[in-house]
Order: sequence, then C-alpha cells, then structure tokens
Amino acid sequence: MKTLYVGNINYQATEEDLKPLFAEYGEVISVKIINDRETGRSKGFGFVEMESGADTAIEELDGKDFQGRRLRVNEARPRAPRGE
Repeated sequence: MKTLYVGNINYQATEEDLKPLFAEYGEVISVKIINDRETGRSKGFGFVEMESGADTAIEELDGKDFQGRRLRVNEARPRAPRGE
C-alpha cells in the first residue's frame, strides 16, 4: 500500500470526484481532501491511499489537468514532527 500526496486540487473538487480518477490505475483504499479547521473549506491538497497501481497513477496524473488545475501527484512523505 502507498499513500500519494495530491496537490493543486480545485477547491470545489470532492473526494468522490478524485476517487474514480485514481481508480483507473489501481485499487483505491481511501481519499482524503484536507480542509481548513476554521472555515471548513478545502486547502487544495489531499491524500490517496492505493493498494496497487500507485506508481502508474503518479506517472500518469502528475501535471494532468483536473477541473481546470494541473495536479501535483507524488508519494507522500511522513509528516515532520511539530516544533515545541
């Protein structure tokens, strides 16, 4: 299983919009668009967990136009620890 970072997502896009896009390349486990805590609006990025086909999805979807914006797709890196 791999987790992909997906950036530059159209602010009106939903998780249901993204899932079939990635499902073309393999089995999608989950899709999560990150929202602002205070406004509840999309921050324009999210994560897609894939059981298979993640490398192909990165290759095919990075730079692809989706709802008027060019997606940035790469393998997600572990979250950096927060400073104290």
